[in-house]
Amino acid sequence: RRVLLLGEGNFSFAAGLCGVPGTHIVATCYESEEEAVGRGGAARSIRRLRDSGAEVVFSVDCTKLKEYFSPGNREFDRVYFNFPHCGRKAGVAKNRQLLAGFFHRRVLAQEGEIHVALCNGQGGTPADQPRREWHNSWQIVAVAAGAGFILSHLHPFKAETIHGYKCTGYRSQDKSFCVEGALNHIFTWSTAPLCLTSMSCKTQLGSQKVSFQVPQVLVDKINRGFLEVNSSHPVRTIKEKLSAGLSQDFPLQNISSCLPLLLQGHPDGVCHSNIFWITLSPGQAPSTEEMSQGLENPVLFSHFGQDMDKNVQEGCPIPKQFYLRPSLLPHAQAVAEKGAFPPGTLHVLCGPVFRKCLISAHSMPVFHEMLVVLAVSRGTENSCIQMLVENIKTTTSSLHQGIKPSIDLQEAASFGTELSDFAAFECQLGEIQHFLSLRTEPDPSGSCVGVIRIAPYGLKSSELVVVSASLNLDLLAMLLCGISDWRMLWTSDRRFLQQFPEGELRLFKSFSLYPPSYVHDVSFWLPDGEEFDEVAFHTLARRVSGEMVVSIQLRDGFQQPGTGRRSLCYRVTFQACDRALGCREAAEMQLRFREEIQQQLGVTLR
Repeated sequence: RRVLLLGEGNFSFAAGLCGVPGTHIVATCYESEEEAVGRGGAARSIRRLRDSGAEVVFSVDCTKLKEYFSPGNREFDRVYFNFPHCGRKAGVAKNRQLLAGFFHRRVLAQEGEIHVALCNGQGGTPADQPRREWHNSWQIVAVAAGAGFILSHLHPFKAETIHGYKCTGYRSQDKSFCVEGALNHIFTWSTAPLCLTSMSCKTQLGSQKVSFQVPQVLVDKINRGFLEVNSSHPVRTIKEKLSAGLSQDFPLQNISSCLPLLLQGHPDGVCHSNIFWITLSPGQAPSTEEMSQGLENPVLFSHFGQDMDKNVQEGCPIPKQFYLRPSLLPHAQAVAEKGAFPPGTLHVLCGPVFRKCLISAHSMPVFHEMLVVLAVSRGTENSCIQMLVENIKTTTSSLHQGIKPSIDLQEAASFGTELSDFAAFECQLGEIQHFLSLRTEPDPSGSCVGVIRIAPYGLKSSELVVVSASLNLDLLAMLLCGISDWRMLWTSDRRFLQQFPEGELRLFKSFSLYPPSYVHDVSFWLPDGEEFDEVAFHTLARRVSGEMVVSIQLRDGFQQPGTGRRSLCYRVTFQACDRALGCREAAEMQLRFREEIQQQLGVTLR
């Protein structure tokens, strides 16, 4: 293992690392050898380093590291930079520039770590106590993000654990300084930004194979295989645990294979702007007779470098007859109408569903739905619901990892008017008898994770009714595993799945701590005589930023006297949850967002 130490004062920290088996140390300092050996104890530490086989290099500028190491020796498994400082009375701006120059030199191996120790308050993270104002800190996480690094660990700097260590260099002098409350910031490489090209899907509609373009906001979320047999994703684990629990009380049949992604027509009662409408490639729309044969074949995928049809961009209302399924209910209804629901057998349907929605930590444009359906004799539905809920309660209670969950069954009439996006959309799909709410100790208010309906669903026997329970598996995974942001479920960073061995649920520990956020405002005039589609506005923000927008808040509204023209001002906050996002990249996203809302929504920027 190759270890690089930068900015050593008296080399006592580097000397304290000597003798670790399998480690080659390269210790450097900014001063010349003559200046360095003049510091107390430096000569002794340098001799110890050289005697142990370490390299000692002088006059090294941390912002020009590639000048000191040959191409084959530039990668290090660990880099230490303790208490970096420009020297003397340099202000925070200069020290930020120093850190930025260092992080951009890219001498870290792919699986390596950078350790940067800072005095209390300098870093600018919530871990600093007391915490400085942001503008008066070194903003180390944001500076590192600009070079592609994320803060993965943070702990106190314990000088006493390094034998013989003595800090020095106060204002470029051979004087010690206070390290009480100092913090060690550990950075790792972030995954690279996703380069999302357009994706075209081919599917069998009846007897005809057709293709359509996937909305760009969903390109990285289609065909991820979270529910496949070889998946260790927590969404699949929860689905399997729930299915196993239900099978203890009911005969169970899975009918999730080959459920089509596309539906035809328009879902009754659902707001047009909440649907991902799909335009089939020209001349490929199947006939009514062909459609009646069903959508039974799995979807195949291919990528293209450019958009095939700008009309399918998010934010444009396209009244076409095909759309991505927002729910699995239509599939359950189709099965019931075919008489394939024998009474007493619990049927389980699972798969991703797609809904345009406003941006928030728990509002998901795609999630995995688990729909359980049971045909029962009329008059026994309430006892059946109680049995279902008790079964789900028992299973979720057995899944908790330090979070004590509690499932509550609440009548729809008493649930209140403040519904989550998930619950509000479910209300659009049809009448709801009960909401399923999951409460945890950190969040005693509870979150709606499912709904229960009672409907005939076209059953041939009037003596039967269908009880269905729809569960949001993604939201369950978030609450049970302590995941605060839905986007983390879809990350491509393998450090996420490494925390969930197959069949196990654990409390999630974020590998990206205190990600920086960037706030931008946008103001515009609305087109005359048109209603503003806020869902389309949010969907454009999702697409342009690659899901890097975490909040959109209306700041102000204004109506011009005389003309009646309306103006809106929104505050847009950019923040990643799993990768590095620098201020320059966020500013570029904001510029693209301004251009897109002008083109797609017809607004006039102010």
